[in-house]
Amino acid sequence: MRRADIVDTAREWLGTPYQHQASRKGVGTDCLGLLRGVWRALCGAEPLPVPPYAPDWAELKGEDALLKAAREVLVEIPAGKAAEGDVLLFRMVQGAPAKHCAIVSAPGWIIHAYWGRSVCQTRLVPWWERRIAAAFSFPGLED
Repeated sequence: MRRADIVDTAREWLGTPYQHQASRKGVGTDCLGLLRGVWRALCGAEPLPVPPYAPDWAELKGEDALLKAAREVLVEIPAGKAAEGDVLLFRMVQGAPAKHCAIVSAPGWIIHAYWGRSVCQTRLVPWWERRIAAAFSFPGLED
């Protein structure tokens, strides 16, 4: 798999409406659903089951479940080294569990889904940069 494959596949999801816990291209997705859909398209079956989660799951449990799962499935890299096709995790509040993810689509750009927005490509502005908790690559990248 190449980085361009990841970005091209993520771009196919642009415009998919936001829907909490969903992962259906063109129908509805959240940020994790987008990542899961790209994984399915390029890697096959999802490697871990995704339990039901409420919008405030991270605040209620205080567990860093998203970060833990990413470390089991993806290859952790230094956040400053993230390139096209890599995955970024974000902490919405300092010290809180990571609860948002995005795919780097170009230098300074990410593709993600968040409350009230369809899947979109946005600039990785300082507001998002300050919230990066970790970065990961898909396993088996060729480039």
